[in-house]
Amino acid sequence: MAAALTCSATELGQRLAGATNSTAAAYYICSLFDEVQNKFTDATYAIDTTYLLFSSYLVFAMQLGFAMLCAGSVRAKNTMNIMLTNVLDAAAGGLFYYLFGYAFAFGEPSNGFIGRHFFGMNDFPMEGNDYSHFMYQWAFAIAAAGITSGSIAERTQFVAYLIYSSFLTGFVYPVVSHWFWSTNGWASAFNTTNLLFGSGVIDFAGSGVVHLVGGVAGLWGALIEGPRIGRFDHAGRSVTLRGHSATLVVLGTFLLWFGWYGFNPGSFLQILKPYNTGTYYGQWSAVGRTAVTTTLAGCTAALTTLFGKRLMSGHWNVTDVCNGLLGGFAAITAGCAVVEPWAAIICGFVAAWVLIGFNKLAEKLKYDDPLEAAQLHGGCGAWGIIFTALFARKAFVNEVYAEGRPYGLFMGGGGKLLAAHIIQILVIFGWVSATMGPLFYGLNRLKLLRISAEDEMAGMDQTRHGGFAYVYHDDDDQATKHGFMMRKVEPTNNNESPPIV
Repeated sequence: MAAALTCSATELGQRLAGATNSTAAAYYICSLFDEVQNKFTDATYAIDTTYLLFSSYLVFAMQLGFAMLCAGSVRAKNTMNIMLTNVLDAAAGGLFYYLFGYAFAFGEPSNGFIGRHFFGMNDFPMEGNDYSHFMYQWAFAIAAAGITSGSIAERTQFVAYLIYSSFLTGFVYPVVSHWFWSTNGWASAFNTTNLLFGSGVIDFAGSGVVHLVGGVAGLWGALIEGPRIGRFDHAGRSVTLRGHSATLVVLGTFLLWFGWYGFNPGSFLQILKPYNTGTYYGQWSAVGRTAVTTTLAGCTAALTTLFGKRLMSGHWNVTDVCNGLLGGFAAITAGCAVVEPWAAIICGFVAAWVLIGFNKLAEKLKYDDPLEAAQLHGGCGAWGIIFTALFARKAFVNEVYAEGRPYGLFMGGGGKLLAAHIIQILVIFGWVSATMGPLFYGLNRLKLLRISAEDEMAGMDQTRHGGFAYVYHDDDDQATKHGFMMRKVEPTNNNESPPIV
């Protein structure tokens, strides 16, 4: 521990006693001020690092949310399989992000396309690239892989999960994050020397970088695999294959909600940054505003989905509400730091209808995504990118990024930001399609992607993982049920005798 800083009036008086000592006194006073400044600098680094690490832990806790959400959304006979894939998304992703991913994403100096330094965390740490930054970015990388695993659930071979997860977190995702978040990225708003359309892309916490990447990857995986057995009948009509536990879905949703407060506000990376020295308002206020916009978008999307699906189906469906909530979060992630709270309500409202619309389209196209991951993260993520280009406020863009940047079209900022964001959507879709599409196609050709029909019907827990997660009976396994079975009794008129059960 550093020695306590003291200033003695007696000692200072002795130094100032004669003119010959004035220079020594000046040096002494300046050294005290330097030491004070150093202590403030140390405290700033410590506070910002602690803030970033805490945010990293929150984002990592989202993996538990993904695991619970996935487990509840699949049939019970595949519970162990989907839980194991979520664990391995984190484990395999951690190793490959350490070896390659972080270097491709943030290795400096580099070109605009890909990073070239810090492989295996070589020459680490340095200012701006500390261990806490690695932890935070790794938590983001495995979130993208977790999104993809939901799209191809209940029918994918285990080896395929390992291959795609390693490739996504070690190469595909890091390249995208380099483009939009690195100071050298060709479309990054942090690249001060060569800004795309004079603005760069404002994807603050990753509606495009994380959600659209994961959603497009899942889209190609599910398309190439095809739907689950029984998802559509012989006439092509949609058949609902319900997940086995709404309880786990709700638990996972709340865990993801909690983690999103590290995902979005944590993306500031530092909190002790004043905008105007000596006032109550600084980056800590922007962090709070970001938490508010995140909350409002999710809440609005949840309520919109609740009433929208009630009008369409006649039911109050908790699973739909949970997905709507998450769709609102995915959409607000890009602009959470640069929009007003009222705009976040608009974002969530539209996101709910985007998700409902894409789900309807998926049914018509006979596309099967057990967790609606491509529709939710891809569709709502793309809407969030467009929303930011429409509603980003000038003052907030100046605070978070730099003075004089283009801002939202509807806020009077012109169309440059919108043009940059349209390009972001196109290049992410193109890049992920060009990398993950051939990977899934190659795995399918090698018969490494989809399990056999027999294994799929029996469930992967029994055929691939040594037994079931727990004793259960699926709705479609009537023949295996033993003992008592409850059935629905319709209400009768008072004049009729009650049915025999």
